[in-house]
Amino acid sequence: MWFQVIVIVVLLGTAVYLVRSSPSAKHLAIRRLVVLLILAAGVVLVLWPGLLSWLAALVGIGRGADLLFYLAIVAGLVYVVNEYKRSVQLARANTQLAREITLTEARLVDRIAALEAQLAEKPAP
Repeated sequence: MWFQVIVIVVLLGTAVYLVRSSPSAKHLAIRRLVVLLILAAGVVLVLWPGLLSWLAALVGIGRGADLLFYLAIVAGLVYVVNEYKRSVQLARANTQLAREITLTEARLVDRIAALEAQLAEKPAP
């Protein structure tokens, strides 16, 4: 029963993250820490596979495979949300860069035209 509450809290936390979070150094450090913890948990579960069944029974889930499946669904959802936010951020950065390049090209064309006009006004020696 309480595992369901934890999963719901994680899913709600993911929704809040989707709406509010902005990338920062702290965000990257937390993400790396979570990945390291997941890798360590994976190594432990490979070495002691009965531990997953014990954890499943502890949280009220019938089999360890079911617990692993539920956790994989939550992890997949968190990954998708994270990649979506990253994609949106990259799209915004690309849009900003395109605007700056366009404005710079326009300024450059205007400056070249002004210099050509100055050269055309000066008499040739």
